[in-house]
Amino acid sequence: MGVGQQACISPRPTGPPGVSTFAFIHGAGDVGWYWHLVEAELRAHGHVTVAPDLPVGDDRAGLHAYADVVVEAIGGRSDAVVVAQSFGGYVAPLVAERVDARLLVLVAGMVPAPHESAVEMFAATGWQPAAVEDASTRAVFYHDVPSDLADEALRRGGRQQSETPGKQPWPLDRWPAVPTHAIICRHDRLFPMAWLRRVTHERLGLVPDEIDSGHCPALSRPHELADRLAGYLDNQDQPGPA
Repeated sequence: MGVGQQACISPRPTGPPGVSTFAFIHGAGDVGWYWHLVEAELRAHGHVTVAPDLPVGDDRAGLHAYADVVVEAIGGRSDAVVVAQSFGGYVAPLVAERVDARLLVLVAGMVPAPHESAVEMFAATGWQPAAVEDASTRAVFYHDVPSDLADEALRRGGRQQSETPGKQPWPLDRWPAVPTHAIICRHDRLFPMAWLRRVTHERLGLVPDEIDSGHCPALSRPHELADRLAGYLDNQDQPGPA
């Protein structure tokens, strides 16, 4: 059975309608600040948000340690919506399973197969970044992000990413039984849209939603991304047919 066969399931009963805790997981070499604009949008509508910094520079920290940080940030809150960017797709399912999440959302997120490392995933799926003349971090990640935010992102997120979690086999046997959504980015230069659409469909059985951004929509399209996330929650809370 493929990982995708566990992704599309009926929503479980949830807490108060329309309100939840959004737990955000940043990508490799980044920081929780990446999500701050989306957090502000969601908090303005009454939601709780957490976006911890992962120990990306610690060679002793693997996937379980990354998940521990997020689970600790969630605390005893119930019905979390776990949202992951990029390499965070390797961490989010571990968190979602442990906290009994109500939703899991991948944003330009990697989709691991059981016991497959991130390094192996890239090789197995034929990943190649978009061909661009300027391969700088700014041009690949932040080409559509406002200049002041791109400057700040480079200052905050320029940490060295340990190779440890990327070489570890993903520890789960299957995708967790949590309703899952995926968003891919039309102008993504790191994870080209056609590649990530194929991977998401093959591995999760999902047709991903699209957003008109590069790899980092939480900085380039925060209002639209927050609306998408809140919309997933609202749709889950809608009563089914009588």
